[in-house]
Amino acid sequence: MTPRYARARQAKTARYDAETIHAILDTGLVAHIGFLDADRPMVVPMAYARRGETLFLHGASKTRIARLDGVPVCATVTIVTGIVAARSGFHHSMNHRTAMVHGMARLVTGAEADAALDAITDHLLPGRTGEVRAMTAQERKATGVVAIEIEHASAKVRTGPPKDDEMDLDTGLWGGVLPIATGLGTGIEDAYTPEGAPEPASLAAARAKFAQ
Repeated sequence: MTPRYARARQAKTARYDAETIHAILDTGLVAHIGFLDADRPMVVPMAYARRGETLFLHGASKTRIARLDGVPVCATVTIVTGIVAARSGFHHSMNHRTAMVHGMARLVTGAEADAALDAITDHLLPGRTGEVRAMTAQERKATGVVAIEIEHASAKVRTGPPKDDEMDLDTGLWGGVLPIATGLGTGIEDAYTPEGAPEPASLAAARAKFAQ
């Protein structure tokens, strides 16, 4: 049964199937993580990765997010694909794909944490963990890893032209969609990269993965 909080007011845009939700999570770049800290709502943008029905996050071990354990958390990922320009301000909108998940956060340690950190890196740059050195013990100690076990999830997907009122269709005004294209550029090497060093394969993989 779909939880009451997940029921969208615009039911036509709502999705509750795992395939749609996973696809959004797997092609998003940033998750906004919502939780309570000292009875105040907090929302933090973070890199993440999904494995099965679990989202993994990481941050400095002394940050708020890395200390979450046994508390409810909400995570949202949004991919915006267009500004919908209608013939009235009321009907303007955005084409987008959004996933929202709710679950309990837990601290992750040991081998699971190591795998989670690799997953987060490879989510952003597929295959990058095979191109870089291993994390040192000091770096690992300074990094906190949190898992969100997905208990409930929903998605909203809007596509297509504006939904204008019939009386506005013959006004002669322009209506339609202004596409938003997301693309990653060519890598810019830093001062310590040897001259002529080829761009690593992970960058091309990321360009293909996140192209919209």
